[in-house]
Amino acid sequence: MAGLDALRWGPASKATPRQLVVLCHGLGADSHDLIDLAHAWADACPDAVFASVDAPFRHDSGFGRQWWSVADRTPSVMEAGARTAMPYLDEFIDAECARVGVTDYAIMGFSQGAMMSLFTGLRRKAAPRAIMAYSGALLAPETLAGELANRAPVLIVHGEDDDAVPVFRSRDAEAALKGAGVPVDAHYIPRLGHGLDDTGLSLGALALQRGFAVG
Repeated sequence: MAGLDALRWGPASKATPRQLVVLCHGLGADSHDLIDLAHAWADACPDAVFASVDAPFRHDSGFGRQWWSVADRTPSVMEAGARTAMPYLDEFIDAECARVGVTDYAIMGFSQGAMMSLFTGLRRKAAPRAIMAYSGALLAPETLAGELANRAPVLIVHGEDDDAVPVFRSRDAEAALKGAGVPVDAHYIPRLGHGLDDTGLSLGALALQRGFAVG
């Protein structure tokens, strides 16, 4: 299994890194899509290295990357895709923590990347300090109780006017996570479609500050 490529930035402080923030893009994008979040969140965690990772597979269109194909969106097929992609992200996080020389890390994802961040992050024995899921969903919620390896705090942000991933997917995720005892901070933003806005960025900065302040 080949390692994943990534774009990296930081630490903003120029000091020895103390944390890692892994950014997982959505369907058809690539590592360039989210790396600018490092600048947006640099004040929240100035000693963090940000790594915007490329999904393991080329998108079905031939342009961009994907964590799995969505040609078939049957829940069992989506779950199988996430399970296939999970070892790639799992290995990347371990390798990147070792490369940077840190143990504290957070995972952020947008859309398909949010699904991947939730699926992988909650099944890792080394718990993230925070999982940040924007415009995503919780895949295979029925398996979570038996596979949950940690209860890292989760931030959910979703636009109420999202026509790509309906907002009910995050509402369902919030309910399932709370039912499993996972702490969730969920925000549903009026008039926002499938994207990020300043409110979401501010919420992410706060989640990183809180997460990395613990312990």
